[in-house]
Amino acid sequence: MAFESLADKLQNTFKKLRSKGKVSEKDLKDAMREVKLALLEADVNFKVVKDFIKQVTERASGAEVMESLTPAQQVIKIVNQELISLMGETEAKLTISSKPPTVIMMAGLQGAGKTTTAAKLGGLLKKQGKRPLLCACDVYRPAAVKQLQVVGGKLELPVFAVEGSTDAVGIAKQALEHAIRHANDVLIIDTAGRLHIDEVLMEELKQICQAVNPTEILLVVDAMTGQDAVNVADAFNKELEIGGVVLTKLDGDTRGGAALSVRAVTQKPIKFCGMGEKLTDLEVFHPDRMASRILGMGDMLSLIEKAEQALDMKKAEELEKKLRTQRFTFTDFLDQMDQMKNMGSFGDIIKMLPGMNASALKNIDIDEKHMAHVEAIIQAMTPRERDLVDKLTPSRKERIAKGSGTSMQQVNALVKQFEQMQKMMKQLSGGMGKKMKRKGGFFGSMPGGFPM
Repeated sequence: MAFESLADKLQNTFKKLRSKGKVSEKDLKDAMREVKLALLEADVNFKVVKDFIKQVTERASGAEVMESLTPAQQVIKIVNQELISLMGETEAKLTISSKPPTVIMMAGLQGAGKTTTAAKLGGLLKKQGKRPLLCACDVYRPAAVKQLQVVGGKLELPVFAVEGSTDAVGIAKQALEHAIRHANDVLIIDTAGRLHIDEVLMEELKQICQAVNPTEILLVVDAMTGQDAVNVADAFNKELEIGGVVLTKLDGDTRGGAALSVRAVTQKPIKFCGMGEKLTDLEVFHPDRMASRILGMGDMLSLIEKAEQALDMKKAEELEKKLRTQRFTFTDFLDQMDQMKNMGSFGDIIKMLPGMNASALKNIDIDEKHMAHVEAIIQAMTPRERDLVDKLTPSRKERIAKGSGTSMQQVNALVKQFEQMQKMMKQLSGGMGKKMKRKGGFFGSMPGGFPM
């Protein structure tokens, strides 16, 4: 999980600080030492850590903070503000050309995820009403062109490729002409990478730049490589003058050193971050929201945006009507589960809620296999059983258990909890419908769902 180890350490440090009524200079010094160690262990650049600690200490040592009624809260507030400043203050928007097409060139080392990120970015821009064209200019890596065509096809994005050609510069020129002819207002060029930075790689990228004059050069770096990602970003920036960075695999980076160092070292903003393997798992990077997650303050804005993208409001309205008439069925519940899965893992969703931190969640059993068992049980029912037309007799339950690979005990537990939920629905049916609609269905308004 992104920043998990760093978040744990920082939250534990501030928990100790909050437990003290008054904060002495020694308390502050001890806390800053722990913060410094936490950042270094998270693979944050040493100079960045040194400057960060100095800045926080200077601001927190003032009489206004130390003599306030809640000095610990004031210190945490300063750390939060400095984290936001470190990562770029505000969201850095993609540069869009006033004269279409906007040309975006993806650069980076091999294995960073350029090809997939190019497609993800195209999908994101398509949702915003753009007409992106993907261009396959990685003519060296085996199957690179095919990979872009496959991921582009999944998102229904056109892909420009010249089979058999090894002239990346020529392909980029042709792609730009094709985009102009076919009214594609965005051209995303997937370039070749290397296992290391070399003159051949940089020369080709420079030639592509001269040929198509990109509006934006986005450097794609693997967040899980930590300090190496920062060094790569710095080297590319000196050669190419990049416009921004895309951090991939941030969901798997428990330390977060790259995210906290890359802007300070390169002075270039992080514009997007890859938060999963799905082709929809590319997010705009918000420094303020990321700082809130690190300090356990939640991220309600991102959670709301995820819900808006994942939840079908028409189905929510239909569900509201069913709840009003007390006709909520297993079929409806299965549909709610599918919508929630589109938002990501339950663990990730809960961590976006204010006050929920990684340490606290370790004591909570969020076993998504349980939800898979629930799904399997419902899918093993006949359509009439799901819609509560046919009563679930013991023999039917036995058949369902066998068909779902679960036990009779699990089937009985689900049925019992479902019946209890229905009784509750009858009692609350007067006001539940609107609440369900606002909060995204059954999961949004019922605590705990169906633990099994």
